[in-house]
Parts: sequence; structure tokens; C-alpha cells
Amino acid sequence: IEKLAFALVVSARRLRPYFQAHTIHVLTNQPLRQVLQKPETSGRLVKWAIELGEFDIHYKPRPAIRGQAVADFLSEFTEPQASAATQLITEPNLSPSQDQTPSKSTLDLTQPLWTLFVDGSSNAQGCGPASFSSPQTRFEYALRFKFQASNNEAEYEALLAGLRLAKEMDAKQIQIFSDSQLVVHQVNQDFTAKDASMTAYLQHARHLLATFHAHSIRQVPRSENSHADALARLASALEQGIGRHIHIEFLAQPSTQAPLICTIDHSPTWMDPILQFLQNQTLPANSIEARRVRHRSARYLIINGSLYKRGFSLPYLRCLTPEEGHYVLREIHEGICGNHSGARSLAHKAIRQGYFWPSLHTDAQAFTQKCD
Repeated sequence: IEKLAFALVVSARRLRPYFQAHTIHVLTNQPLRQVLQKPETSGRLVKWAIELGEFDIHYKPRPAIRGQAVADFLSEFTEPQASAATQLITEPNLSPSQDQTPSKSTLDLTQPLWTLFVDGSSNAQGCGPASFSSPQTRFEYALRFKFQASNNEAEYEALLAGLRLAKEMDAKQIQIFSDSQLVVHQVNQDFTAKDASMTAYLQHARHLLATFHAHSIRQVPRSENSHADALARLASALEQGIGRHIHIEFLAQPSTQAPLICTIDHSPTWMDPILQFLQNQTLPANSIEARRVRHRSARYLIINGSLYKRGFSLPYLRCLTPEEGHYVLREIHEGICGNHSGARSLAHKAIRQGYFWPSLHTDAQAFTQKCD
């Protein structure tokens, strides 16, 4: 009871403006109101009862278990020390029979190593969570399916979602832990995928794994994968989301049916010489053009594979091709919030949005002249 009262006091202290401005409803099955209001209460409870007395707090019985899933989850998985949580994620206890040889190359322990725990469950909602961490960062991610999926398909969807997230975070090497024997052995080429759906999922998983410098996938008991398993149950229990730190992605169709987007335009652009010089120190054969490229490249830099222009009083500007710039001008000029501004105003709006290309002002002038 003292722990519950202390939790309420801490919440009131940290959220004091909200407690003062609104009526607070506390949902609990414990006799918290009776303990705080009885005359014979002594010690710390008396101080807390006086401190809480200034607020309009109403105590109500706790509803169904699904309504308390978030509070139970946070209470169960809040670690007293951050170091213990990091050790739990980065150093799982594996038996010798479960140790698998990395499928691509040996993990370099001197380099940053990302860890991915995945688990999937198939039920009425269908979900597949992923717990993704590095030595400095930790993410929780959950999926909700809008299609029918088996348990094995849910496991693969969770794995693919975790790999996509790792790729977006620019992870170079990753170790994956899953409690699914089928998924682990299929990825490690110990089992053969005979079903068409499993074959498609396996191909997608191997395609994503090939983008990492090194990776390994191992099977762990369900008891050592409890965090991802709790995420799976939590994502399937709630209809409204599970908090601001745990994101839910809704999949309308399986990942194997996602459309494949291919680049068909390989025409040269004004950015190619600058990118080649910044990436490979390659200059044109013409000495005059080479000097010009070397001089211009000092005002550009590459961030996550994209070219950006430096500015003295502006943030980094994303460099675009003339075709992409025309689309930006059209959206700014006559989009949802467009006001059909003039050429100079249109060019400055494009710069304020963070875009640049050499013919920006000329294209803005030509675009406004064609405007009806």
C-alpha cells in the first residue's frame, strides 16, 4: 500500500499543474482511499495524505485487465539500474546447443553491435513486436496486422520489421534472438522452406540481412525472450496504442506482397561530379572542370547518402534534381497551403523548406510565368 501511495504522490508532484486543473480518477483495486483517510494512519502516510488533500482525487475500482495493461507492463519491466538492463539485452545466456554460427561473417566486438529481439503471435488482431537496442539506445516496436497471418508468418513479419528499423538506424552489424525454431533454422539454412509463403518471407529476410556487414541469428528460450513476448501480448490486447515510447505500425498486407519500387531514371545530374569527388575523390579529366568541381565541393557534404549544401546563415539544404525541384515548386505554389506567390517569394519558401538546386530562382521565375 505504501508503494502505491508513494507512486501517486510522485505523480502528483511531477504533474502538479494537471492535478490542480483537473479532476483525477485513480483506478485501483487496493484500499488506497481507506488507508489514506482513516484517522489512525501514522508515519509517512499522514504526510502523503495531507499533500494529496489539496487535489480533487477520486478513487475508482479497477476495470478489466486490458485497461491496466500499460501500467502492468511498465511496472513489470522497469529495471532498478540501467546497467542491468543493458547487460540483459547485450549478453543473453545461451546454452551450447543453441549457439549458431553467424551466417555472413564473424561479428566484430570492437565495433558497435546492435541487438534485436523478435517475437510474433497470431490472434484476432495479429501482432509482431521487436525490441531493438544498441549499447546507448533502446527501441520497442510493435506491429498490428490487418490480414490473417499464421504464427510463423507473424514471426517473420516481426523479423523483417526489426531489420528494416536496423537498416534505417544505419546499423552495420546485428545479432538477432528469436524463440521461433523454424525461423532461426530457415535463416541459418538448417531447414528448407517448402511452403510458398515461407519461401517468400525467407527471401526477403536474406535480402535485408545481406545489407549488413555482419549478422547472426540465434534461438533463445521463451523465458529469455520475455520482453518481446510481453510486447506481443500488449500490442494484441490494446486497441488504442500503448504509450508514446512504444510505436505500433499497422500492416495492411504481408511484406512479401509489398510493391517493389525500382529506379528507372539514371540520367546524369548536376550532383554526380560532386558526389563522385566527395565519395571517391574522382575528378573529371578536364583540368578546368576538375578545378571547378573541387572548388564547389567545399560547400557540400554527404549525410546518410544524400547531398546537402552548406550555408553561412542557413541550415543544411537538401540538394534536388531539377525534376524533383519542379515538384517542390508546384507543391509550394499551388498545393494544399499554396497561395500562388511570386517568383522571388516562391524561391525563398523552397529554401526555407530546406531544398536547393542551382537553377532554383530561374525555375521559380519560369514556373510563376506559366501559372494560370
